[in-house]
Amino acid sequence: MPAPIDAEYFDLGDLTLQCGATLRGVTLAYKTFGTLNADRSNVIVYPTWYSGWHTDNEWLIGADKALNPDEWFIVIPNMLGNGLSSSPSNTPAPYDRARFPAVTFYDQVEAQYRLVTEKFGISNIALVTGWSMGAGQTYQWAVSHPEMVERAAPFCGSSITAPHNKVFLESLEVALTADAAWACGDYAPGAWPVKGLRAFARVYSGWGYSQAFYWEEEWRKLGFTSFDDFLYGFWESFFRDDRDPNNLIAMLRTWHGGNVGNTPGFDGDAEKALRSIKCPVLAMPADKDLYFPPEDEHWSSQFIEHGEVRVIPGIWGHFAGGGLNPTDTAFIDTGIRDLLARPGASALATPVT
Repeated sequence: MPAPIDAEYFDLGDLTLQCGATLRGVTLAYKTFGTLNADRSNVIVYPTWYSGWHTDNEWLIGADKALNPDEWFIVIPNMLGNGLSSSPSNTPAPYDRARFPAVTFYDQVEAQYRLVTEKFGISNIALVTGWSMGAGQTYQWAVSHPEMVERAAPFCGSSITAPHNKVFLESLEVALTADAAWACGDYAPGAWPVKGLRAFARVYSGWGYSQAFYWEEEWRKLGFTSFDDFLYGFWESFFRDDRDPNNLIAMLRTWHGGNVGNTPGFDGDAEKALRSIKCPVLAMPADKDLYFPPEDEHWSSQFIEHGEVRVIPGIWGHFAGGGLNPTDTAFIDTGIRDLLARPGASALATPVT
């Protein structure tokens, strides 16, 4: 699938990252749905996920969904590194390709904060929500800007990237960069490391869905006719089509470093960071997610004053949050609808008289 061309772009100028590097001429790609109301109170921020573009988030938006653009102004910011916003593939020297600096979840959210405040004059966000790395950004928003975020609904993600999750991410990086065509990230245009991308996709295929998903041949519901047809047609096709390898590595490193405790002011203390969250947080992990098991979300929720966990049942694993299974989509949509009907952080902070 070719990269979408319907994004809008916000000029961030020079952006100094947590690692100390300053990217020049940074742009943040985004897409909006709906209309901002007069008092700018109907805002939902919906960040993208690993390798995803704004178009890959649209399955959760619609007149029949909780994220109804007739009611809400929905902003989908594309992550730095995803190929639409400033990324290894479109950044000039000295930070081009494999020299693109490390970007943290905190950096991602600060760029998005500038978008919503400077471009749209927004000071209050009714909801932040997102899948996978989008969930990590959701937690980061709630920690970085508790004065703005009324509610948060991370699904199939976590506030910290767990050690077992890092095992997966490091295996991806090794598989991709072992291809001689990788050339330390300086592969020629049109000469991507295809063997490495194929290995990358095969590693991913063992983690994205659960063991039971494969036993039950649930891939047939996606239109694939055999096990190999699924591995080639779903996994290899996705990562070989328009996902620049350097971009994949950059986003992988953002994911690998995920930890809300690294927000300035918390000195690496994730528990303290989670306790600082003021808004209601409805976390929706998937029952058989191999990246972000429900235990991770139960751990985080215990430190959040208004935290709740609802586990998505079923066997689709991490991709319960990918919009491909109608039953899981309905569960997530119902959770968001319920959360939006509840009082937000501002109401909870108002003393009852």
